[in-house]
Amino acid sequence: MTDTEIAAVRALLAAGERPADLAGRRARLDGLTARYDMPADVVVEPVDADGVKAEWTSTPAADPTRVILFLHGGGYVAGSIRSHRHMLAQAGREAGTRTLALDYRLAPENPFPAALEDALTGYRFLLAQGFLPQNIVLAGESAGGGLAIATLVSLRDAGTPLPACAWCASPWVDLEMSGATMESKAAVDPLIQRSYLQELATAYLNGADPRNPLVSPIHADLEGMPPLLIQVGSDETLLDDAIRLAGVAASADVRTSLQVWPQMIHAWHLFYAQLGDGRRSLAEMGAFVRAVLG
Repeated sequence: MTDTEIAAVRALLAAGERPADLAGRRARLDGLTARYDMPADVVVEPVDADGVKAEWTSTPAADPTRVILFLHGGGYVAGSIRSHRHMLAQAGREAGTRTLALDYRLAPENPFPAALEDALTGYRFLLAQGFLPQNIVLAGESAGGGLAIATLVSLRDAGTPLPACAWCASPWVDLEMSGATMESKAAVDPLIQRSYLQELATAYLNGADPRNPLVSPIHADLEGMPPLLIQVGSDETLLDDAIRLAGVAASADVRTSLQVWPQMIHAWHLFYAQLGDGRRSLAEMGAFVRAVLG
């Protein structure tokens, strides 16, 4: 049952404390998913995306003309291609697309706007490779979800053709942490707390205004954005980020689907191999992408 499965994931997370040092934190996040084997039919291919380290994945079900461009989570200071590889491969399988994951530059070594610059480079790399905008899905998890929205806003403002749709999983879109669930869900969220997010935000912002729409797209004008799928767990301190993002998008006449998954925790998709709701949420994402792409 789902409650037993998510309890096992919670136990896994509780078994190791978050290290104090940056290198340890990065290694811990990569290690959380190292236990999951990559299916034998997944093809993995490193690529230089015009100066940004990246990686293709594909399965026999992938339409080679369609792609998910993925921006990983990790609070802008951790996370990598490695930490999200298995989950993204499954997302591509469900959507029937190839995937391109970006290893964008991380803070504090490379604060804002480095990650955004890399995301824009990755998107333009796909266009240069011949992918049509209507066959591209922009996706991100946690900080990567906020980065995905900031990328859409930047592309629109630059007059660049937008992708067909976007998928945001547990998006972090408010670096002021002003959402009510920062407090109301603190007791049930095993991963993300205000004090930790404040530390991450300080590293990424490096003095930038936290209300800048390109770091906190909860403040962005989302007019003209493509269809948006937002998935969030009910046990996340970031629940209010997702709900408010959906409201901002809907108010801008954006076709918006908000899914709140009961009992799910931050980044539950990463644990899909042992979590039924992880598999189901990826299947829902795949159905959304297939419906939009046609």
